[in-house]
Formats: sequence, structure tokens, C-alpha cells
Amino acid sequence: MIDPKTLASRFPGDFSFGVATAAFQIEGASKADGRKASIWDAFCNMPGRVYSRHNGDVACDHYNRLEEDLDLIKDMGVEAYRFSIAWPRIIPDGTGPVNEAGLDFYDRLVDGCKTRGIKTFATLYHWDLPLLLAGDGGWTARSTAYAFQRYAKTVMARLGDRLDSVATFNEPWCIVWLSHLYGIHAPGERNMQAALHAMHYMNLAHGLGVEAIRAEAPKVPAGLVLNAMPVIPGSQSKADIAAGERAHQFHNGAFFDPVFKGEYPSEFVEALGDRMPIIEDGDMNIINQKLDWWGLNYYTPLRVADDPAKSGDFPWTAEAPRASDVKTDIGWEVYSPGLKHIVEDLYRRYELPECYITENGACYNMDVVDGEVDDQPRLDYYSDHLAVVADLIKDGYPMRGYFAWSLMDNFEWAEGYKMRFGLVHVDYDTQVRTVKKSGKWYRELASQFPAGNHKAS
Repeated sequence: MIDPKTLASRFPGDFSFGVATAAFQIEGASKADGRKASIWDAFCNMPGRVYSRHNGDVACDHYNRLEEDLDLIKDMGVEAYRFSIAWPRIIPDGTGPVNEAGLDFYDRLVDGCKTRGIKTFATLYHWDLPLLLAGDGGWTARSTAYAFQRYAKTVMARLGDRLDSVATFNEPWCIVWLSHLYGIHAPGERNMQAALHAMHYMNLAHGLGVEAIRAEAPKVPAGLVLNAMPVIPGSQSKADIAAGERAHQFHNGAFFDPVFKGEYPSEFVEALGDRMPIIEDGDMNIINQKLDWWGLNYYTPLRVADDPAKSGDFPWTAEAPRASDVKTDIGWEVYSPGLKHIVEDLYRRYELPECYITENGACYNMDVVDGEVDDQPRLDYYSDHLAVVADLIKDGYPMRGYFAWSLMDNFEWAEGYKMRFGLVHVDYDTQVRTVKKSGKWYRELASQFPAGNHKAS
């Protein structure tokens, strides 16, 4: 563990420290004030999809505890709050009438942040697609991209004058592969062709969303949040190195290449292009619009080896052994050098704007004992990864901020409430919030900023 004041001295004074959440994971109030079901509401009700059939009906009850939670964020000493806006609250059917009550809630959220001096980093889509759109194909349908554009225009017309930054999407990899190929997230499909359609139409929706943001609120910096994976070959053999490049194209390039180069990766297209949708004239220009910033969500590396049998679909890789047995309670390898690896690799491959670490954190499930939560492993995880961010700044990379995932324990998608990522513990029976040891450490670090007397060293 690094002393927070010592660590603070390694960051420039204008570096933004924040905390992050997402609407479906914390809000609850799933039927309140005109909200209708999302694909995740339906997914939670399907047997075998979510741990113990947990759902987001109540979650952290943030919808009804907004002021209390905004006070908590203020007390955490952070400068910025990253949150998502629930499409099913704003346009409950996905298309059709706008729900004023939904917009009113986010008015209160944004205004509450402003009153407390907290910068607002909004994400327009964090996986909660209105359920009725799923009946028309969801992300496998081109029409959903245009429905998203209208939703984005609606949100920005209402909130754009008070937002400090906005992202179109959170983690396209999860929306595409985890949800349409691996079947782990809603809508739970396991079909490569469906996933490839979702990939292109979601990329298109991102570009249309950027257009909407700039039409309605041209002064708000627009970005995209990507969970890029540092792909580490299992050996230095030619076969494993080639496998690593294929894995990069599949897991990272399918999203970075169209957004930052205006094309899909070559080997990827050669292998899978016959199952991709028709790319219409102008699509790639819409997708490939210059962004003001991008967000990186990093948790763990991807270690791959070549699959000589080329079983299944591209990228024809097998899992390679981990570097160590150190892992979080969700089973993810702890490897802070992976953060440096992926930032360096991506800036080598692409012309990227300034970067925020929009999610970084660890799952450890310690409970409250005598009013305290001793989550030292999480504290160590944050300390090690923030030291890497400081190293990247020293090396000249344009790292502008860091958001801890997460402000509080919450609904962890297919894992339900079993897995805890929060700096703040939530008792789901009483909704009592308890700041963990890691949260107190992060508060001491974040409270040093913004302070103009720091220079990266």
C-alpha cells in the first residue's frame, strides 16, 4: 500500500478523481414514475441466467435515496461522478413518447451534483436496452441505432447545458460478445452472426450518438468507454504471438479500428465478414468521428495461446496460464502491469485523444465487522493500479482522470448481489451504507485534488 499523500504527489493538480456507478446496478425503482422494463429486467426473470434470480427491482434504492447518495459522493472527497442514464426511464418503449418524470430524476441528479461541486460524467447507454426494442431485434437491428440517436438527442437537449462530459456507450465488448456470442449477459444469445450484427449497429449507434451530442450540446466533450484487454501471448513462439494479434483484433480491434481508423481489422473481416451485416455507404464515416476523449475500463489481462486445431470461430485461441495465483473473489487475475501494457499498446496502434480510466477496481466480499469493513486487498489493488497511472503520466501519456469502480456495492449483472466491488458496503436488507477501509484511503487521496500545487514527477 502506498501512502495516499505520497501517491497524490505523483499526479498533476488538475487530475480528476471520481467514483462510478450505473443506473440498472444501483437505482432500483424498476416500475416507478413511468419506467418500463429493460432487457435486463426480463433476463433476471429467466431461470439460470442470474445468480439466485436476483434482480434490479430495488438494488441500492438509489432512485429513492438520491440526496443521501450524492452527500456520500461529496463526503468521499472526489471531484467527479460517473453515472449512466436509463433509456427505459427516458423513452420507456425505446421509441415513442418521452417520459418527463424520467428526465426530472436526472435533472435532480445533475443539479444535485452541481450544488455539491461535483463534475458530471454521464454515460448514455450502460446495457439497459428498453425491452420493446428487443422484439424488433435489439442491437441486431439497424433501427436500434437510430432509436438510440433520438434518445441521445432527447437527453442532451435536456441535460447538456449542465454536463461536464458524456460517453455514448459503456463497454461495447460486453454488449456484443458477452451478450450475443457467449450468452452470459442479456439478451443471452450464442450466435456469431447475431453478435456481428450487434457489433456494427452498436458502432453505428455510437457515431449517430456523437452527432446527436454535438448537435444538441456542442460544448460537452464526447467520448466512448471501452473495456480494452491487454492481450498477453502465452509464449514468445510465432504461433502464440500471432494468436495474440488475432485476439487483439477480435476483443479490441472490432471496436477501436472502426472508431479510430474507420475500418474493421483485416484478419477479422477475412474470417467473419461473410456473416457481418451490409455496411451501407457512409456508415464508417459516421462511426469514425473524432472524439474529445476516451475511457478505459481495466480489471484483468487476457492471456492467450494458439489453438493449432483452429476449432470454432476466429480468433482461434486457447487460454494461457496466469502469471500468478493472485486473484479477486470473482476469480479475475490481479495484474497491475496489464494497465500499463494496454495503454502503451493502444497509443502505439491508434491516434487516440486524452484518456480517463473510467473503471478500475476489484471484487472482494468482506462484510461489516464491528462497524468496519477491512478490505485491505482492494486497497492494495487500487494503490498498485494508481501507481501505474502515475507512471503513465510520467511517460507522457495524456491520462486525465480516474474513476474507481464502484462507489458502492451493487447488482453485479449475472453474479447478482453475490459479488461486491464497492468502496462503500451496502446492506441490501437495510440499505445502510458503510465506507470501507479502501473507501477511507481513496477519500484521503482524492481530497488532495484539484490542487494546482501538484506536478507529475
